[in-house]
Amino acid sequence: MQEARQSLDNDGVVTLRELAALGALDGTEKLSCADLADRLDASTQTASRRLQRLEDGEYISREILTDGQLVEITDRGAQRLQAEYAAYQRIFEGETVVELTGTVTSGMGEGRHYITLDGYMTQFRDKLGYEPYAGTLNIDLDEDSVRSRTRLSAVDPVTIEGWETDERTYGPAYCYPATLSSAGRSYDTAHVIAPERTHHGDDHLEVIAPDRLRAELELDDETEVTVSVSE
Repeated sequence: MQEARQSLDNDGVVTLRELAALGALDGTEKLSCADLADRLDASTQTASRRLQRLEDGEYISREILTDGQLVEITDRGAQRLQAEYAAYQRIFEGETVVELTGTVTSGMGEGRHYITLDGYMTQFRDKLGYEPYAGTLNIDLDEDSVRSRTRLSAVDPVTIEGWETDERTYGPAYCYPATLSSAGRSYDTAHVIAPERTHHGDDHLEVIAPDRLRAELELDDETEVTVSVSE
C-alpha cells in the first residue's frame, strides 16, 4: 500500500456508501456534485471536496464532463465498504463469517521453511493446539473474494508473535480459524495465516493445518476451494 494514499475518515465512508447506493459499485455512474450534496445534506463545495479526497485516496476513479462526472468505486473502495459491512455484521449478528473462494496453486516453498522454524512452531503448538504440516496450501482468490478478504479485519486472529535470532528478525503472523471445502469434502481444523511481512498480494491466501490439505481434500492445482473463516 502506497504512502501517498489517504486514510478514510467517517465522512469519506458515508460518501462512499452513497456512491455505492447510486450504483457506482457496479459500474460507472454519472452524477453531479449538486445531486451528491443533496444526498449528503451538505453543500456542493463539501461534496466536491469529498469526491476529490476519495479520488486522491484511490477509493474512486472519475472523469469530469461538461455536465457532471462519471464516477466508479475502485477495488480499494469496495474493500473498504466490505470492511465496514463486516464491522456492522459483527455488531448485529454476533459472529462474522467470511467466505473466500479461489483455486489451488503451487507455492514457492517459502511457507514450508518458515512454518518449521522453532520460533513459530512452538507458538503454533501452544496457541493453535497442533503442529502444522510442513507447508502451506496456496490459493489464488477470485475477484469477489479479493474484495471480501478485507472483512477478515472483523475477526479476531490468533497472533503468532515475531521473534529474532543473532542473524535476523522474524515478523509476526496472524491466524484465522477456517474450514475448507471442495467437491463435497470438508476440513475444519485449519487456519488462514497472514504474515505481517509477505511478498504475496491480497489475491493470494495461505492456509495451514495439522494434515497435508492437498491429500485430505484431494486437491490439485486449479481445483476450486472455499475457505470459511469465523471466530
